[in-house]
Amino acid sequence: MAILVDPPRWPAHGTMWAHLVSDVSLEELHAFAAAAGLSPRSFDLDHYDVPADRVDELVAAGAQLVSGRELLERLRRSGLRVPGADRRAERRRRRRARLAGEWAALGREVLAGAVPDVPGDGAPPDAHEARPDETWRALGQELLDRWSEPHRRYHDLAHLEEVLDRLTELARHGEPVTAAVRLAAWFHDAVYAGEPGRDEEESAELARRRLTGVGAGGATVAEAVRLVRLTASHAVEDDPPGAALCDADLAILAAPPRRYARYAADVRAEYAHVPEEEFRAGRGTVLQSLIGRERLFATASGRHLWEERARTNLAAELRDLTT
Repeated sequence: MAILVDPPRWPAHGTMWAHLVSDVSLEELHAFAAAAGLSPRSFDLDHYDVPADRVDELVAAGAQLVSGRELLERLRRSGLRVPGADRRAERRRRRRARLAGEWAALGREVLAGAVPDVPGDGAPPDAHEARPDETWRALGQELLDRWSEPHRRYHDLAHLEEVLDRLTELARHGEPVTAAVRLAAWFHDAVYAGEPGRDEEESAELARRRLTGVGAGGATVAEAVRLVRLTASHAVEDDPPGAALCDADLAILAAPPRRYARYAADVRAEYAHVPEEEFRAGRGTVLQSLIGRERLFATASGRHLWEERARTNLAAELRDLTT
């Protein structure tokens, strides 16, 4: 095993951070990190960021403590290093590839048992007619293209990926995350023009048309469409699937400080056409409304995982807006 960790020398979020890498393969790195209980969210293209208080534990588990210079040199020789100039493009490429794989897996679940239409005379379907897997893949590409539209800053592929990841986290804690909930996540901001209410309605209609067109079951389509519409209001009382989706959508509020700051900046960028004072007033109203809720998250798991951190982030952003 060739897992390497360097001394923690990079300050952030009130502590010092180190890097954990493999000089053999990312598969080896991910396996070691999973066994050590590191969050997948701490992986950044070619390394895991690890806080200072975890370094001794990682060394005891088999990682080699080396200097930062040696770690970087061995990472380069392995061919796994992603240079700084390439990191943004590589991050996008990997995110899109990963999401395409998740969409394919979701299709196998949604379309399980589906039987293609066969002409009444017993002849095979038209050779030019797309097979279900092809139409499903084409729909996935359409959705990925929609989430990649250039005017999006926050409501982009990163947001989609984070919502899906948070749904996985909620499912691990026992919340009801069905195939329809995941479909709703894929469609909930598929139409995004910065017009609250209308965006969700058009996204729901897109879900109805496209999912029906690829042969998804009627009950699954209806539930996915209902859940997409629900994200306009987040009114999820006595609605466990809706609560899971809306909690995953709001989980960005509990992001680590650096990610939350980027989220806030991206929201501002999406409203670049709004004058500064008007934006501050509007955003302040939204934050006050959120802070004033008895609870931000509807599921017990969401409250346990994210409530405290989210309130801290919201209060900090509100202070920044009013000073």
